[in-house]
Amino acid sequence: MLQIPRNIELLRYRRYGGDLLLLELVQASNTVATQRRSHVSEAEGEKQPSARTAETGAEPQAMQDVWESLKAFLLALGDDVQMKELEQYVAFRRLKNFACIKRRPKDLLVWTKLDPSSVPLEEGFTRDVSQIGHAGTGDLEIRIHTAADLERAQPLLLRSYHGA
Repeated sequence: MLQIPRNIELLRYRRYGGDLLLLELVQASNTVATQRRSHVSEAEGEKQPSARTAETGAEPQAMQDVWESLKAFLLALGDDVQMKELEQYVAFRRLKNFACIKRRPKDLLVWTKLDPSSVPLEEGFTRDVSQIGHAGTGDLEIRIHTAADLERAQPLLLRSYHGA
């Protein structure tokens, strides 16, 4: 029997006085991606390339280094940060997504949950995508080409993290 895979998150709550409620993520499962990958691999008898590799081809080493640095920065923001690889992008979340990243050969597109009107938009670096359809969640797009761009983006990513 085929069952629809679903993601399950276990939350713990604590009440502090009559006014405060703390929600804490205890465990999360990623059944959809895991089951889909194993089913495809078994059917074809070989490892399938990731969506990023199939879509974009080979990624230059410099972009891989920037990606690893970005990933390390986001995961180090707090113990509550989770990374979830989806078909179109990689999501970083607390209880809600605060950054979604699409890897491409020449840059990383990062969508954040920031109000674009609260950020000075810079051509080629930040862009308002609130009225444009895109794969991730968030209204501010940050385009990262280099380690210097990543350094410029860190305060924005930190603001998005604190807002999630």
